[in-house]
Amino acid sequence: MAARCVVLDIGGVLEITPETGWPGEWERRLGLPPGAIDRQLGDVWRAGSVGAMGEAEVRARVSAVLGLGTPEVDAFLADLWDEYLGSPNQELIDYVRGLRPHCALGILSNSFVGAREREQERYGFGELVDEIVYSHEIGILKPDPRAFDVVCARLGVRPEECLFLDDAEANVAAARRRGMRAFLFDGSGGVPLGDGHGPVMRGGNAQAMAWIAHHLSVAPESVGADPAHM
Repeated sequence: MAARCVVLDIGGVLEITPETGWPGEWERRLGLPPGAIDRQLGDVWRAGSVGAMGEAEVRARVSAVLGLGTPEVDAFLADLWDEYLGSPNQELIDYVRGLRPHCALGILSNSFVGAREREQERYGFGELVDEIVYSHEIGILKPDPRAFDVVCARLGVRPEECLFLDDAEANVAAARRRGMRAFLFDGSGGVPLGDGHGPVMRGGNAQAMAWIAHHLSVAPESVGADPAHM
C-alpha cells in the first residue's frame, strides 16, 4: 500500500520563527537581570503548553509576577505572540496545499494556549490540513510518543504510513521510534544525519518537498532510499 500521510510541525517548519529578543527588551525595561523572565514565568510557559492554564490565568500570572498593569500585559503578550507566530514559510505552505487531494495531512505542534485561534486567523491552517493536534489541547508535548499516537489516530493512519517533519532532533527521533518516517527541517544542505535507527533525511524547503514527493510515490517499506536516485 502506498504511503499516504504527511504530518508537519508549525514553528520552524510552516512558520519562520527567529528569536526577536523580546524577553531581553522587557528585562531591560523592568530592570531585571538577563533570563529573569523565563525563570520567573517558567511554570506559566509549561502550564500553558499543556493546557493546564488558560489565557486569562496566563494574563493574571504575568501581571502578578512582573507587576504589570493591563496595558503593559497587553504589550508583553503582543511581543510574545509576534515571535511565536513569526512569518509564513509560504513556499512550503503552498506546496502542502497542493497535496490535499493526494494524502492525509496533519499538524502536530508543541503549542501554547491561544495558538489555534491566532494561527487560524493569520495562516488558516485549519484549511491547509485535515487535523491539527496542539499540545495545549491534548496535554501532551512532543517527544512523548503518545503525541504521535494521537495524530495518527485522528488521521486514521498507521505510523508507518506517515512522514513527519519537525525542526527538533528529539522529536524526529521519537517519531522514528514510533514507526514513522521523519525529516529534520533544519535548513541544511540535505546531508543525512544518523540517529541510531539509520539515516535521517534533513534540509530546508527543497529537500523537504523532494522527500515528501518521494514518500508519497513509493510503498512504505521502500522509503529510506535517496529520492535523488529513485
